[in-house]
Amino acid sequence: MGTCLHRRLKDMSIQYAGLTSINGPLVCLEGVRDVGYDEIAAIHLDDGSQRMGRVVQMDGDKVILQVFEGTGGLSLGNTKTVFGGKPLEMPLAEEMLGRVFNGVGKPIDGLGPVFPEKYADVNGKPLNPVARSYPRNYIHTGISSIDCLMTLIRGQKLPIFSGSGLSHNKLAVQIVRQAKIADSEGKDFAVVFAAMGVQNDVADYFRRSFEESGAIERVVMFLNMSNDPIIERTLTPRCALTVAEYLAYEKNMHILVIMTDIASYAEALREFSSSKGEIPGRKGYPGYLYSDLASLYERAGVVERSSGSVTQIPILTMPNDDITHPIPDLTAYITEGQIVFDRNLDQTGVYPGLSVLLSLSRLMKDGIGEGYTRPDHPDVSNQLFSAYAKVQDARSLASVIGEDELSDTDKAYMSFGAAFEKYFLNQGFEENRSIDETLNLAWDLLCMLPVGELDRMNEKLISENYDPSRAEKFLKQ
Repeated sequence: MGTCLHRRLKDMSIQYAGLTSINGPLVCLEGVRDVGYDEIAAIHLDDGSQRMGRVVQMDGDKVILQVFEGTGGLSLGNTKTVFGGKPLEMPLAEEMLGRVFNGVGKPIDGLGPVFPEKYADVNGKPLNPVARSYPRNYIHTGISSIDCLMTLIRGQKLPIFSGSGLSHNKLAVQIVRQAKIADSEGKDFAVVFAAMGVQNDVADYFRRSFEESGAIERVVMFLNMSNDPIIERTLTPRCALTVAEYLAYEKNMHILVIMTDIASYAEALREFSSSKGEIPGRKGYPGYLYSDLASLYERAGVVERSSGSVTQIPILTMPNDDITHPIPDLTAYITEGQIVFDRNLDQTGVYPGLSVLLSLSRLMKDGIGEGYTRPDHPDVSNQLFSAYAKVQDARSLASVIGEDELSDTDKAYMSFGAAFEKYFLNQGFEENRSIDETLNLAWDLLCMLPVGELDRMNEKLISENYDPSRAEKFLKQ
């Protein structure tokens, strides 16, 4: 159909009959006036059903809409479109805690609609950088490798880089179950969990795990399934972050946002970009992938005049375990560190199999130590990094000359490395270690090394804690 017909309804809104063209998830209308970018439209079909669309491109009186529910069943003549005059908004209320929603924020837990206290634009509002407070205070996850070596700070964005088939979903569930803030404000802590492009069995695993542990009461879940339209997938993290910002900055809660899998989100963005005929960038992803990811990640932080905070853990699976792939590469530019899975450790049965030397938290130095965790935490963390780096050197040397030819110091590092992976990095799914248990275990392991190798600590700390007898339990096993 050429130019769309339109007529004025009783409520004075304009209804546009028919479409000009349909291309994948996109539809085109001509003869449209007085609409804006990102404006929401209702598309009414002849059978009485309704779909939602969003303005993604404008050229004169020509408008391109992306249809959230897909364009299956649409024809050039069986629709009537009404523009809403505003962007997509999310109904918000504190009662959303404990609820489960689909990718665009509609309840799917059978508990009825949300009675909103307010509505908010899912794209968020620009935040003046001057209004940000520097993130401090750590979030306890109960996982030794994270709490000690790559500490999660309240208000930080710290992604997890994983690979296909690794246990990142299991780790996400454990973090949701065990995470808490480390001070008296713990009663105001909650989790917003957004899953994008997941299979049905994975979605069931998340729901069942949260319900069985009782964590569901402080979790807002958004589930976008792999067979849901890709356009819905591009909205899921925005809906989740809108809820997080509301709970944090208006209800003064501390919110941890876990988003998995960012790779699925980026794939949906690539497919959508291709449908619009945009010139592709690296590996076919749109040239604006960096700014699009930044529009999600930068919605974390601590804001002045609010006692709440938004902390993000985006989880992404690196295609072919390639950390230089555009998705992890751009994510690392935007975020404050990364937690990286090690496939070799994972395959040897270590859970969670995290790569210590590739992982870091750039903000941890200001949220650990005296007054936050424990005074010896920074030195213990630095010494573990240093010692484990030397373990890799000793292993490389042993692969060339044989372990029997190593020096006594290198042999001590070999023993330390095996015990470190077996007892410190490896941890039960149900095991929730306190920061004291984690740091005490670290000291036990460091006592396997000659005292002269503890070069990242001062003499006072060594004299108070170093005792070779603490390591005997590891040497006997």
